Formats: sequence, structure tokens, C-alpha cells
Amino acid sequence: MIISKKAIPRRTMLRGIGSMFALPLLDSMIPALTAMASTPAKPVNRFGVFYVPNGMIMKEYLPVTEGAAFELTPTLSALAPFREQILVLSGLNSLPKGERSGGAHAKATTRFLTDVTPPNSETWLDAGISMDQILAQETGKHTQLASLELAIENGETAGACDTGFACPYTNTISWKSASTPLPTLNNPRVLFERLFGDSGSTNPTARMARLQQQKSVLDSVSLEVARLRGALPQSDRSKLTEYLDAIRGVERRIQIAEEQSDRELPVVTHPAGIPSNWEDHLKLMCDLQVLAYQCDLTRVITFMVGHEHSGMTYPQIGVSDAHHPISHHAHEADKIEKVAKINAYHVRMFAYFLDKLRSAPDGDGSLLDHMTMIYGAGIADSNDHSPINVPIVLAGGGAGNLKGGRHIKFKDVPLANLHLTLLDQFGVHENRIGDSTGRLAPRVLSLT
Repeated sequence: MIISKKAIPRRTMLRGIGSMFALPLLDSMIPALTAMASTPAKPVNRFGVFYVPNGMIMKEYLPVTEGAAFELTPTLSALAPFREQILVLSGLNSLPKGERSGGAHAKATTRFLTDVTPPNSETWLDAGISMDQILAQETGKHTQLASLELAIENGETAGACDTGFACPYTNTISWKSASTPLPTLNNPRVLFERLFGDSGSTNPTARMARLQQQKSVLDSVSLEVARLRGALPQSDRSKLTEYLDAIRGVERRIQIAEEQSDRELPVVTHPAGIPSNWEDHLKLMCDLQVLAYQCDLTRVITFMVGHEHSGMTYPQIGVSDAHHPISHHAHEADKIEKVAKINAYHVRMFAYFLDKLRSAPDGDGSLLDHMTMIYGAGIADSNDHSPINVPIVLAGGGAGNLKGGRHIKFKDVPLANLHLTLLDQFGVHENRIGDSTGRLAPRVLSLT
């Protein structure tokens, strides 16, 4: 048998006019000798955050039983298909006990990944570099984009969004430095073009001309695709076809959304509240994240389902009240029920995302196998704005480093300790982050 060492480079790019994108991992990218080696190459681990605002109805969210025998609560029930790949963590505090009160929402968002309390100022920005950006400094050496900061709601606001606190403290969870909050992107078309290119111009007129021509980025690289297919074995051709179909499907959905937007929403100020296609918007943003991970354009993504103080309404699940006002439920049963519905709905959207990750092949497993995801909020009980015992769920396989199927209880442990431990998983070792007091014991999360 003749064993060839030739293989398609892992960073192979398809190029066309105004377009360029990477490929997912194909068998042909693994040299024959490497594939036959007794020790396979270590899979790439990726990191994601799925942030939800305004806290939780904790009695509906938090499991009572510790360990592997825990029962999924009504809020978490949608995660049943992923039970063995989730870790429910309780007892983690986002704000040290006794620290000054006020600005609960600004602190919730800012501290979620920085573990630093922002100052009470509408103009002075001083947080800390967030753990996703610490990680991106390392993983960004290997990808086209160091990180992506995404959201559903628009973050283009200024002034004060929480009493006495500048808006960036509630509009993003990612900080490049203590004074540099990273703005979020919520437009699927702009995100798609950032990932895969556009007509070569950011001019709106040029972009619209391309849309009118119905020119796809895949059309622009058709010759490259044809050439590559001819050099691939049948197994890789199937993977490539599935990947390209996913990209074309996302393009088609974006174009349909834009056409509907042009037809149904003339140039007027958009009314407050949730647009009718909120769920489609969220799912599309999730699908784009899967594509970004799949072709290794980035390994770090943060995603805000809503801002703190979010006024989103959810009529599709029978909640027409704005989210933030009813989160101050004052123990009224009707409001508690509605907030619990929102909490469970957000988890269902997270389950959709996990299913997409699990369905995407990646090396010897799936993207979900090679992911470390944080689902959570910066506030625990929504009514009293408690930062103690914040809701945190870890999902994924952590490239073989996470053992799911458990509820782990801590006692008054800083959330920052989890961040330090997760960074270790990626080979990024920090002495301290924010108010951290140490690391979680490796055996707790089964990190190797």
C-alpha cells in the first residue's frame, strides 16, 4: 500500500469575486500517516456564551437534587435531549456579598465575563477585560476573526441605561480592555458578509445592487467549488455539499427576510416590542454561529438574547408584557408565571442551538462535542436583582474535557473561579480575574 502524506491544507479557502470563506474539517485535510497514527490529533475546542437578561424565576429553574440524579426543572426541560452534555452549576456568585448596591442590571452584564464591578458613572468606562477576550487573544492566532460579539437587540444607545451607569455596561458582555466595550452585531446580513464577504463595498447602494442581481457568495466561488469537488473522495464530497447547502439556505432566509422587511416595514420608526419574526431572527443568528464555528472562522462567540432592561414581548408564547417590567413581579403569581414562560422559552432557543451544533460533523464527533458553552444570566432572582447563586449551565463536550449529566452545587464561590478554570481548559493560564479566589478543583468539572 502506498501511503501519501499529501492532504488538503486545513486552512483551504474558496475564493471568488468579493467572497472568501474557509472549509469545514474534511477527511482529505488529515494526512494519511497522521490518520493512521495511534494517537489522533487533539480536536479544536471552541467557546460560546448564550446570555439571557433580567434573571430567572429560580424555583422553576434550579434543580433540587445534586449530582447525576438531578431532575430537569420546568425551565430546563427542553435540555432533556442533551442531559449528558450539560452541567448545571449553582452557588456561584457574580457579586461579592456586601459590595455596594445600585446599578444591578449594569453590574449583571458587565461582571458576567469580566468579574469587575463598573463605576457609577454615565461617561467614565472602567471594567476589565472579559474572559472571552482573554481567550480570543490566544485562539485568534489561528482564525480569521478573533471573536464575534452578537445580539438580538440593537445596542446603539448612549447616555445612561441603568441609573447612573453608562449604556455600554448594559449593552455588551464583552470587553477588549477596561475602557473598551465591544459593540454587538444583530443584523444577519451584516454578519453573513463579515463571515463570507460581500460585493467589495460597504456602500448600501452597492449592496442593494448585488441583492437585486440575486448574486450568492457561492455563485461567486462556483469555479473553485467545481475544481475542489473533482479532487475529493465521495465521503468529503457529501460533507462539502451539506456545508454549502447550509450556507445557501442561510443566504436564502436572509434574502427572504429582507424582502419581507422592505414590503412590510416601510421607512418608519420601528414600534417598541418584539417584531413578529423574533424567533426566526434568533434561529438565523444561531445558524450563522454554527457556520462560523464549522469553517473555523472564529472559536469564540458571545451572544446576547436580550439586554438588561429588555422590553421584549413574547406574544408567541402568550406573554404580551414587556420582559423587564414583569421581571419585577413583586411575588404576584400571574407575573411569576409569565416570567417563567420567558425563561423556558429562552432555554428552548438554546436547545435549538445545541441541536444544530450536535448535527454538524466535526472531526471524530460533532461541533457540540468540541464546544464549551455557557448559558446563563448575571442576575439570579429577577425580582430582587440578586447576583448571588446566578444561573449557569455549561454545555458541550469541551473536546473531551467536560463530563455532563450532573448538577454541581458550590457554596459562595465567585463566578470568576469558573472563568479561570475554563481558561485553563483552553491552555490559557491567568493568575487572577476580577474577584477570583482560586480555581475549581479539576475533578469537579472533570477537566483534564
